[in-house]
Order: sequence, then C-alpha cells, then structure tokens
Amino acid sequence: MEAKGIWAKEFESVKCAFESIFNDPQERGGGLCVKIGDETVIDVWAGSSDLEGNKPWLEDTLVNTFCVVKPFAAVAALMLVEQGKLELDIPVALYWPEFAQGGKGQITLRHVMSHTSGIPALRLPDHNPAMYDWEHMVNVLAAEPLWWKPGTELGYGTTTYGWIIGELIRRTDGRNPCTFIRDEITHPHGLEVHLGVEEHNYCRIAHFDAAKGRIGDPYSKQLRDLVVTHSEDISTLAFTNPGMSPKRSSDPRWWAFQQPGACSHSTAGGLAGFYSTLLAGRLISREMLNEFTKEHSNGMDRIWKRPMRYGLGCMMEQKADPDASHCMGPNTFGHIGLGGPIAFADAEREISFSFVTTTSGAHTMIDPRAQQLAALAYAAI
Repeated sequence: MEAKGIWAKEFESVKCAFESIFNDPQERGGGLCVKIGDETVIDVWAGSSDLEGNKPWLEDTLVNTFCVVKPFAAVAALMLVEQGKLELDIPVALYWPEFAQGGKGQITLRHVMSHTSGIPALRLPDHNPAMYDWEHMVNVLAAEPLWWKPGTELGYGTTTYGWIIGELIRRTDGRNPCTFIRDEITHPHGLEVHLGVEEHNYCRIAHFDAAKGRIGDPYSKQLRDLVVTHSEDISTLAFTNPGMSPKRSSDPRWWAFQQPGACSHSTAGGLAGFYSTLLAGRLISREMLNEFTKEHSNGMDRIWKRPMRYGLGCMMEQKADPDASHCMGPNTFGHIGLGGPIAFADAEREISFSFVTTTSGAHTMIDPRAQQLAALAYAAI
C-alpha cells in the first residue's frame, strides 16, 4: 500500500517499512511521524479510517491513542509546579483534603507521577457505568483505601493517574485539566492532540479493530490471561474498573471523554510535535525537563506484571525487558497506548517519534510494528 505524506530521502527505508505493514489484510490504517529538533523528517499515513475500508486515512485523521496522553498531564502539572501552584513533595491532600481518606494522607504528586502512590486501582463495585462523571469518579477515588504504603512498590495508575493529577490541576489552577492542556500545550503549538473531541470533529475519528492471531510477548500473554480469569486481581481492576477497550472507539461518549490520563485522540504529527516542543524548552524549563526524564522508580510493576521504569509521568527505556524497548537508545522516554499507539523522544539526539494505528495488537507494551520503524529511523539518523 502506498503511503501519503512527506519524507526525507534518508528515510525512504522507513517509509517502505511503514507501507509493508499494510501487506497484512487485517491492518486498517495508521500514521508515523519522526522529527529531529523542529524538522519533520518523515510524516506519513496510509490505509482506511473506517472498518469497511471505504474511508481513506487522511493527514488530519484522529486516532484513539489512549494512555499516550499521560505525559501531557504530567507536563501540565510540572508547569504548575514551576508557577508555584503545586509542589512535587507536598501531600495531595493539602490541595484536596478529601483525598486523605483511606490512609492516603501521605501520597504526594511525585508518588502519583512515578506510579508509586499505592492507589493504582479501584476495588469493586463496577465503576464503568459512572466513568464519564468526573465529580463522581474523583469522589470515589478520594474514598478509596490504599493498596500499599506510598513509595514502597510500583503499580501503574491506569485510570487513577488521570483523575488524581487532573483534580490537582483543577483545584490549583481553576480550569478543567483538559482545558488547561488545550490552552497551555496543544492549541498554542498547533498540536493535533484532543482530550475530548469536539462534536464537529467526530467525522475525523478512525475506528479500532482487533487483529487476530497476534499473541504478544510472554509478559503480555500472562497479563491478558490473568485479566480474563481473575476478576478481582489488582491488575484486572486497574484495567477494567473502569476499563479501556478498542470497542469504546465507536462510542461518542468516549470521543468526548475528558480524562487526561486515559483518553486522547491524536495524529502522529501532533504527538511527535509535543515531544519536539517539549525538548525545545517551550513548555517547561530545562531543569524541569531533566526532573521529568530522570528515573524515579524502577522494578517489577504490580499492575503490568513486568519490570518497568518511570520518570515523572513518562515510561523510560527498561534494559531488563527487551520486548519493551524503544529501539532508539538507552535514554528514551515517552508512553504507549492500548493496542499499539506510542510516542517517545530522546533528548540527547532531539528525536521525537510517534506511531498510531487502529489495528489493535496483542502487546501490552511496545508493539513490534513501532519497534521495527523506530529501529530503522534510528539507523537513518
């Protein structure tokens, strides 16, 4: 399948590898963007944005990128830290008194951003029916008891991360957190990243489909088996209560959902543009960027059930897990989304990389499609 877009001649092999993905008849559509500094060296797209294959993928097609948005929320919080409205090591409950319930009085923003808060999941009952009600969900979260003492273990806050950081932004800045991110990050820099798509843009949204026969790496298979068979395991609750699923990509409530840690609709160019903007110092200071990308936690994550390494709201290259490698060197940082989307960067080489797809794979961490493209792009650079 022939890709549309632009690419430097040095990236011809990357473009060809991207096109070859669509040799699999299960593939629907996707996009790829790589930037070096502010220069776009490749920005291509191909396939269809509907399930029937009738609607071509366009430059401005939006794809559900799920948790790829977590670093946006982190940077928004760090902007408020630099403004003196938030502090990393002051208890969340200082800004949000109700949050102290259930033994959570010592959780700090740093704990939440490094996924060591001890509140990575919500226990039953089922919260899916009320997940679109912000006030209800933050009240539930405020009342939820700790799973473990803050700072002692790793546990990825699949959805809790977005509600905690989002509520802190709302209480200290006054704006809805997704409005803050739009006003201060995406809109001023022309980034096609939407945290709650406006109705007139619904026609631009691509629809997900699950690929069959892709089993994923051993960690991913183990996690999927656990989620299916153990309904009250902490991992199952983290991913399903409430849950994210490619099936939600057809629901207008999900399109409009404003949850700054779990739901986003983006182009590959918009995501790569976020990282190039960040690396250029146009969002936070160099000192704060160093804090953001510094290792804050490293070990076996109780939610992912695999070794993970985190900065402040970003996933970092984990040498202990080659199946999760960015394939662009040891200092990369960024975030994955459910089913295959990813965006990350390397500050030393000023590389920004993003891959988006609507064909959901089976890897819970970095998808092999993105790994192959990243490795080729790295070689071209």
